[in-house]
Amino acid sequence: MFDVVTGGAGFIGSHLVDSLVEQGKEVVVIDSLVAGRRETIAEHLESGRVRLVPCDLLKDGWQGELEGAARVWHLAADPDVRQSAMTPDPTFNNNILATYRVLEAMRRSNVPELVFTSTSTVYGNATVIPTPETYAPMEPVSVYGASKLACEAMISAYCHSFSMRSWNFRFANIIGARSGHGVITDFVRKLRENPRELEILGNGMQTKSYLEIHECIDCMHFAVTHAREPVNTFNIGSEDWIDVTTIADVVAGEMGLEDVQYRYTGGTVGWVGDVPKMQLAIDKLKDLGWMPQKGSRQSVQIAARAAVNREQ
Repeated sequence: MFDVVTGGAGFIGSHLVDSLVEQGKEVVVIDSLVAGRRETIAEHLESGRVRLVPCDLLKDGWQGELEGAARVWHLAADPDVRQSAMTPDPTFNNNILATYRVLEAMRRSNVPELVFTSTSTVYGNATVIPTPETYAPMEPVSVYGASKLACEAMISAYCHSFSMRSWNFRFANIIGARSGHGVITDFVRKLRENPRELEILGNGMQTKSYLEIHECIDCMHFAVTHAREPVNTFNIGSEDWIDVTTIADVVAGEMGLEDVQYRYTGGTVGWVGDVPKMQLAIDKLKDLGWMPQKGSRQSVQIAARAAVNREQ
């Protein structure tokens, strides 16, 4: 028996593959390598513990790789929240349609378990913060958030219709080494181009929860081990938050820059579909016995250091 990881050469996916190999698992990675990078899992490929299938989930040729799999970790997706407001097609295709194709391949190959990475943006502009998994009505304000909520609904239907089991994880902002997008990466890039001035989208007061990648991976494994309902849905995040201006301060500090002038674009959100305030309630995880060891600021510091070192 082996595990399949879609998007396993990406940021979160490659860290997940690291952990599965450490557990002694055999792993098949399915990744188009459009956003993922082969080098993130190269060591495991050379050891023979991981096999890479370079394929797009929207095309055929990968479905037979699921034969005999114990579990699919479905991480492959279009992660760009901002871009989904301008060109929705890639988000619909790479999130909703690709997830349906994964579910169908699982059904045909009798794969019993699916782990799915969802997002805090399914809640939209929640009026209850920290936001619990039971929050309603769920009204996403981005195409990305809507696509993930649609995937959750389809997964639930497949679990109840075809005797599957799933774990749906609604992530806060997961950050750390190997991340290729997000506010920290944007700030490092902008400050490399101009160390004297930094453009900050919105008013800088957007305040959200951040969690370091290793904490996230640990939490996923913990929940999969301890929760065994047909459909298991959990928020994953820290129990605090940090605003964008403070993130800019941390990044500038890690780069050794002083007296950087901040230029705000204005408004309460940074882009169409942005959620200005987000913190997830993690009581369900705490009831199971899991607690994050790092808060948002420490997670940002670790991620900023990794991003700076990567760009040097």
